[in-house]
Amino acid sequence: MTRVYLDHNATAPLRPEARAAMLAAMDLVGNPSSVHAEGRAAKSLMERARGQVAAALGAEGADVIFTSGATEAAALACAGRGLLGAGVEHDAVREWIDETLAVDAAGQVTVNEPGQSALQLANSETGVVQTLPQGLAVCDMTQGFGKLPLAFNWAGCEMALISAHKIGGPKGIGALVIKRGTDLAAQIRGGGQEMGRRSGTENLIGIAGFGAAAEAAARDLADGAWQQVEEFRNILENALVESSKETIFVGKSGPRLPNTSCFVTDGWKGETQVMALDLAGFAVSAGSACSSGKTRASHVLRCMGLSESQAGCALRVSLGPGITEDEIYRFAETWAKLRERHRARAA
Repeated sequence: MTRVYLDHNATAPLRPEARAAMLAAMDLVGNPSSVHAEGRAAKSLMERARGQVAAALGAEGADVIFTSGATEAAALACAGRGLLGAGVEHDAVREWIDETLAVDAAGQVTVNEPGQSALQLANSETGVVQTLPQGLAVCDMTQGFGKLPLAFNWAGCEMALISAHKIGGPKGIGALVIKRGTDLAAQIRGGGQEMGRRSGTENLIGIAGFGAAAEAAARDLADGAWQQVEEFRNILENALVESSKETIFVGKSGPRLPNTSCFVTDGWKGETQVMALDLAGFAVSAGSACSSGKTRASHVLRCMGLSESQAGCALRVSLGPGITEDEIYRFAETWAKLRERHRARAA
């Protein structure tokens, strides 16, 4: 059985460019903070990757601070600032915000005080894309980076969170991108690495992979790879509707990520679907990977007005470049057969 991976929002497969860059970085012995030739070579590789990430995000002139991932970047950006936010934010941001911003049924968030607010660019579960207000304090760009045409420099926010493994880079490396001149206190203190914002010897291997993945992701976006993905996503949704008229697609009325489909089939638990599809050779999820195993239904869907029961019946399919039309139809056919089996058992 050839498996089909449809969970790119949880983590994207490692790009060959990232793998090659990481293997090359393993051969460098120097510490980037050392001044000898070996240290300078390591430093040069790290700064090249920093430039690759900045260019891919349209953040030339901004400070790119490497972290262990978007979760650490969120803590660095948000801790102690008393920011406002909405319940649809990722848990890494929700830990630090006052959840008072209103969310409508389409998943759109109303921001009245951008300079005191955090707002995601795109939601990992629903794919809903927000319109970013100018002057936003913090933006979680983790899901939009590499999938949407965007530039930090014209997004108008002070800080942005990104992560390598969402764009085909390695896990365990991310960045906080900061508009130059923005005041930010370090949370991890020590040797003063990363411009004094994040101490600790840098993860050179991960950083090299991040840079290579960012460059490749930008190339894919420019070449129209995600337009093809969006076409396949739409084919998938049309096929699912044919087999289950009662299935609803969350966030479909507004802008979404090109690869994401979140749908609810009332009475059929999302976790049950995930397990059945896994046995059939398809990797999907019932929501954010960080929410896996939690007993309560998705806070994102609940904020959008879905009932506890409906939210518990959600399934997320997130595609990526390289998916084929045949794989889309195979998934739709398999899902329809499983749906009929569930109906028969419930009758």
